[in-house]
Amino acid sequence: MNQSIYTQSGELVTIFTKIRWYQGLRWKLFLAYLLVGFLPLFFFASTVSESIENYFMSSRATELTRKANIIGDQISREGFLFDSSRMEEFKISMHERSIEESFRIIIIDRSGIVIQDTSGTEVGNTFVAPEVIGALQERGTSRVQADGVTRYTAVPIFNNESRVIGTVLIVSSVSDINDLLAIIQGSLRSLNIATALVIVLVVFLVSQIILIPLKKLLKVVERVADGHHDQKIKVSGNNEIAHLCKAFNDMNEKLQRVEDTREEFVSNVSHELKTPLSSIKVLSESILFQENVPQEMYKEFLQDINSEIDRMNHIVNDLLTLVKLDQTVVGLNIESTDVNALIKRIVKTVRPLADKKDIQLIREDTKNVTIEADTMKLSLALSNLIENGIKYTQNGGSVKVTVDADHQNVFITVNDTGMGIAEDELSKIFTRFYRVDKTRDRGTGGTGLGLSITHSTVLLHDGSIRVTSKEGKGTTFVVRVPIHRSASNV
Repeated sequence: MNQSIYTQSGELVTIFTKIRWYQGLRWKLFLAYLLVGFLPLFFFASTVSESIENYFMSSRATELTRKANIIGDQISREGFLFDSSRMEEFKISMHERSIEESFRIIIIDRSGIVIQDTSGTEVGNTFVAPEVIGALQERGTSRVQADGVTRYTAVPIFNNESRVIGTVLIVSSVSDINDLLAIIQGSLRSLNIATALVIVLVVFLVSQIILIPLKKLLKVVERVADGHHDQKIKVSGNNEIAHLCKAFNDMNEKLQRVEDTREEFVSNVSHELKTPLSSIKVLSESILFQENVPQEMYKEFLQDINSEIDRMNHIVNDLLTLVKLDQTVVGLNIESTDVNALIKRIVKTVRPLADKKDIQLIREDTKNVTIEADTMKLSLALSNLIENGIKYTQNGGSVKVTVDADHQNVFITVNDTGMGIAEDELSKIFTRFYRVDKTRDRGTGGTGLGLSITHSTVLLHDGSIRVTSKEGKGTTFVVRVPIHRSASNV
């Protein structure tokens, strides 16, 4: 048992001490806050930047398309493409508009020849571009070129019969939009960096709040692992860490109780075995060191030695029974058991003990019940209860055994008119080697294991045992055992 305590505590220490920086809670908190706080902001900033870019580019494309259509309508209305006498006027008009709007205007006829170019570089040349081809096919387009700075916006020029007679191509710079987007993206990056710094600070502060009590818990766990089971953690607050500390305190208290119980158990076993051994030694030395001992004394001493050996054998058998009952998996020989017949046999067996003390032993069957149980183990448990009733009842008293049942359980009640049990002792009577009779008188005390065996046996049958008592007025035990075994326990 002591080894299991150290093992459990040692496992806790191992869990704590094997944590590396990349496995630590602080690192996990940082990643969690990064994922929850920074990454959404990063994606938000990217989405906002892209949306702003799309908005400005779309607005610029719409505006340029509108202006190109105005130029195209003017050319169609004024007939500039077919009136060479007005070509100079046309050239001046396009040049003025180009300066006013800060973009280049190229006018292309239906065959792809440049008629007018406000920059003067492409006049007379064939200008082939996807935007121009699309416009000649009555599809106006506006697109930023591969350099990322220049936008081509082309629209068709229609005559009075709605036939395409040429194309207006506006060449415009979008560097102003790019500059604005660069400023916005820089602001968003600064916001992301500031957010990351805030996250780091928050993680540090939060991790300190969380890790300080955990570090205290680790120190206490290490001390418990070293054998200092009296350690406790001061619990404050009502959060998960406080609950963890409280759970640890509760676990440590239970481990301490287990350790105390183990020590008491060893002490009690030693005491119980030491008493008959001491008696045997005294009796045997009395025979060995006396001369001319009468045969009758030899016989008397040997009978006493035999009695002490029987007592030791009884203690060892009870201990072995408890060990078997404590095993994780106990083999129960389940069979159909007539409870009334079982009680009748037990009463018949112990009646000589009752007659010897002039105790009235009464058996009462309210109902006839057959249950699924291990007959031998249940018989031992009930025998202990009835024998105890007889042992602790004064001469002339009574012990009554009653069998009753409902549709699910059988109830065996053992009621005596004996010395009774103090209220503060009732919770301890199923503890191993515990006796209300502190003198451990061999006449009534037994081994102090009977009620422990009874309690363990009843629990193995998925039952329960309840006790009520008043000093000087007697004790009542009520054993409840299910009539049918549940499927999970078959």
